[in-house]
Amino acid sequence: MRSFRSLIERQIAKARAEGKLSGLEGEGKPLPDRRIATGEEAAVSAGMRIMAEAGVLPEEFTLKKQLDLARTDYAACTDAGTRKELMRRISDLELRYGIAREARQKFMS
Repeated sequence: MRSFRSLIERQIAKARAEGKLSGLEGEGKPLPDRRIATGEEAAVSAGMRIMAEAGVLPEEFTLKKQLDLARTDYAACTDAGTRKELMRRISDLELRYGIAREARQKFMS
């Protein structure tokens, strides 16, 4: 463990000497306040954060936004034909959202 820690320290010192640790995004600012995740949850949290910073949303999140919008449209709609079409869309999105959530949960376990 000590040799691993020493290796890390040397890599940090090398990067600092080469100037690779200056001018980074957020330099000089406090770290964002994030809840601390532990164990398996930490890996999921880190992965989600990396994807968010890269501007990539998992399909599950995209489907959830579409589902919320469809439900809002349904609640505001008064035309029976349009409501029927919106209900079909909500049903389809709920199915796809459930599949995406289950796939992520299976992948993470």
